[in-house]
Amino acid sequence: MYRSSAILLTAFVCIGLAPFARQAHAQAKPVFEDGQAQKVDAFSEASEWIREELWVETEFDSDGDGKLDRMHVAVIRQVQTESEGLKVPVIYGSSPYYSGTSGAREYLWDVRQEVGAESPPRKNQPPPPEGTREGISNGFVDEWVPRGFAVVHSESPGTGLSEGCPTVGGINESLAPKAVIDWLNGRADGYTTVDGAERVRAEWATGIVGMTGTSYNGTLPLAAATTGVEGLKAIIPVAPNTSYWHYYRSNGLVRHPGGWLGEDIDFLYDFIHSRHSDRRDYCNATVRDGEMAEGRDRMTGDYNDFWAGRDYINVIDKVTAAVLMSHAFNDWNVVPEHSVRIVEALKGQVPLQVYYHQGGHGGPPPHAMMNRWFTRYLYDVENGVEDDPKAWIVREGDDRLEPTPYEDYPNPESQGVRLHPMAGGIQTGVLSFEPESGQGLETVVDNVSFPGDVLARAENTNHRLLFTLPELTQDVHISGTPRVTIRLASNKPALNLSVWLVSLPWREGRRPRGGIITRGWADPQNHSSLTESEPLIPGEFYELSFDLQPDDQVIKAGQKIGLMIMSSDRDFTLWPAPGTEMTVDLDGTSIEIPVVGGISAFKDAL
Repeated sequence: MYRSSAILLTAFVCIGLAPFARQAHAQAKPVFEDGQAQKVDAFSEASEWIREELWVETEFDSDGDGKLDRMHVAVIRQVQTESEGLKVPVIYGSSPYYSGTSGAREYLWDVRQEVGAESPPRKNQPPPPEGTREGISNGFVDEWVPRGFAVVHSESPGTGLSEGCPTVGGINESLAPKAVIDWLNGRADGYTTVDGAERVRAEWATGIVGMTGTSYNGTLPLAAATTGVEGLKAIIPVAPNTSYWHYYRSNGLVRHPGGWLGEDIDFLYDFIHSRHSDRRDYCNATVRDGEMAEGRDRMTGDYNDFWAGRDYINVIDKVTAAVLMSHAFNDWNVVPEHSVRIVEALKGQVPLQVYYHQGGHGGPPPHAMMNRWFTRYLYDVENGVEDDPKAWIVREGDDRLEPTPYEDYPNPESQGVRLHPMAGGIQTGVLSFEPESGQGLETVVDNVSFPGDVLARAENTNHRLLFTLPELTQDVHISGTPRVTIRLASNKPALNLSVWLVSLPWREGRRPRGGIITRGWADPQNHSSLTESEPLIPGEFYELSFDLQPDDQVIKAGQKIGLMIMSSDRDFTLWPAPGTEMTVDLDGTSIEIPVVGGISAFKDAL
């Protein structure tokens, strides 16, 4: 038996008769000015909003109970969708975080181990406390409901009141929001209870949906879009994790996300697994202690089928939604390659725009930019967003909400400039535009006790190699992804490799500000393949090339650009015992930096 969602009001909403008296007056409608949805007084009285909860049935049974999993969903919409028959599009957010998380740091992996060795066991976390609450989240509500959008939230599989198992990037995390969008379009069933048969229809919805969110909540809009679900017209992912291998590994190296040293995919599983049910043991055994334990591979870090199934670029061809991507170039949690790789893959496939700022993790685009995006693709208002600049980048020192427009990212005028290290990296060697043979070998002795910033400031140390250009006399604009090539040998079968591009002198909090421009990490065992590592033969030289993290930064006059090569990165890599020796062949080592204006602009700045 089907029931309109109006019937649910007696269960979930207490409203008086006054709102229905408005039927005699002019119907309230969305208002658009300057290509943006405006707040409408008739939509803005929060006490009149209709709030309801339901469970949407999916197409999967991830908790193995023989029944299709149902996702917990909450709706907040204008009273006019009931009293006046108004139909509205939806701003939709999905998350595994809404019901709280576990995650004391005592449950992280112990990083004190040798590279390439079996990791010491990790203790599993207890579940977060079971709580009760009305609704799911109030996120987006105050901003979008008064502007004529309904707001929908859902909890991810195995979290809160949603059935199923968390899989941290597994297919059910893509199909769960798809089911909610299908329900909004009448293609999936919603129910008043998690196990009941009384159905709910979204008769108030146009079926047009936009999704947004930050971090994990920004990953799920992309996950939903990769299903090709009909009705999802626009997404605004903010700092999305687009590949769990890229989140927990770098070019085959075990590399932890910034601020969470020792985190891996099984820790995140425990962190979000907030559903209390008799299926917890099944989920733990099947997902965490089964699939994840077999596939994560902390010994080699190789890209395998387990990680490929959690990499959205492998299904990117199914995306049809317009994408406004948002990220920060100094996000060391979800590093910026996550967004850049997806944007590059989507160029020419869907309407596309990017917003990047110079801060850390998170930070959505300015409201006006988001409003124009959702207004264009959810209300089909011809506001010319397709003709806007493709890239908006916040310049150093500017307000995060005042980005500078560019034709594209990377800057179309950016060209790679290759630099070569000269002998002397134990002190500070020189970077040269021209290679000079015979620079010889220089050796780094690994010691994770020394943070990278300390090594960059040191006048003389064998724990890193440092090479710099002369002081800049003009600003230099870097835009794109630097790439380093290193020829090296090790005295052990495995070691960490970390590379920083730096601005010196290192002057925190002062201008011109020195510090990290960008950085990257790699496993020399993966020098020939990311899917199959091979132990290094001590003393034998290997060549590998890999990208540092994408960047767009103006390096100010008065600074020196430097290349720093070290082994362990204290804040990101494993912590092997000090003493591993890495010998670098300087003649076989170089870095290509993308510079706006290319080599002529770079040389002019010197």
